Amino acid sequence: MTAKNSEFKTFLKRLSRNSSGMAGIAIFLILVILAVLAPYICRFPYDVIDVPSRFQGPSLTHPFGTDQLGRDIFSRILYGGRYSLSLGVLSVGLALVVSVVLGTITGYFGGALDSLIMRFLDIIQSIPSMLIAIILSAVLGTGFGPTIIALAVPCISGYTRVLRAQVMQASQNEYVEAATSLSVSKYKIMFRHIPPNSWAPLIVSATMGVATAVLSASALSFVGLGIQSPLPEWGAMLAGARDFMRDYPYMVIIPGCFIMITVLGLNMFGDAVRDVLDPKLRD
Repeated sequence: MTAKNSEFKTFLKRLSRNSSGMAGIAIFLILVILAVLAPYICRFPYDVIDVPSRFQGPSLTHPFGTDQLGRDIFSRILYGGRYSLSLGVLSVGLALVVSVVLGTITGYFGGALDSLIMRFLDIIQSIPSMLIAIILSAVLGTGFGPTIIALAVPCISGYTRVLRAQVMQASQNEYVEAATSLSVSKYKIMFRHIPPNSWAPLIVSATMGVATAVLSASALSFVGLGIQSPLPEWGAMLAGARDFMRDYPYMVIIPGCFIMITVLGLNMFGDAVRDVLDPKLRD
């Protein structure tokens, strides 16, 4: 058994003992499964308009009721999970890819390149992340791809800083000096030897960041950016129902509850990962 496999198994073992973390990942996985199996679960297409059936409350036929156009809210919630959940995961994934490159380069080389990149990231970090996402969405337009970019850019600065600090510390370790003395290329040292020993804080930040990205995606859709109707994103559903929330509150409560449950599950899992990876918080 290699050392990496042993460390990974130890991580999984500790994580499995954290009941709140297991509950959090179970919530998220259930939502993912429901979204994937939506075509087999839903009785009605999410985009079919049935005006005579509009504003029907929850019933056996329509478990979550229907909206102002007679569309089945249950179908729109399950299909909407595909957009809301994937936006959170993919935007954080894109931010991580860029942050790993920038953080590793700046942390390993330092010097003028480090100062130039970090000052640029300081400018980005000085602007509220939601404002950056709104500006990028307005410039790039609505849609799935532009929304991912708009959500990813504000995260890059924070993730890069976290990894940069870890790389600067790891680059002073003996195994890096040994690799250098053996004439191992700087590329291999930067991207094969240092990152695996520096990722723990980044993993924690990214896990918590997915929940923030899901909220931000819903907020963008709510203000008329991001994913828009007729696509059934949860934030867009809230935006479409705000004019009817007094008379038909279920149209707002149901998508709002799914956003809340998703964020709660991801935060619970993120807290558990932090507890497992932080030596100061281990039992």
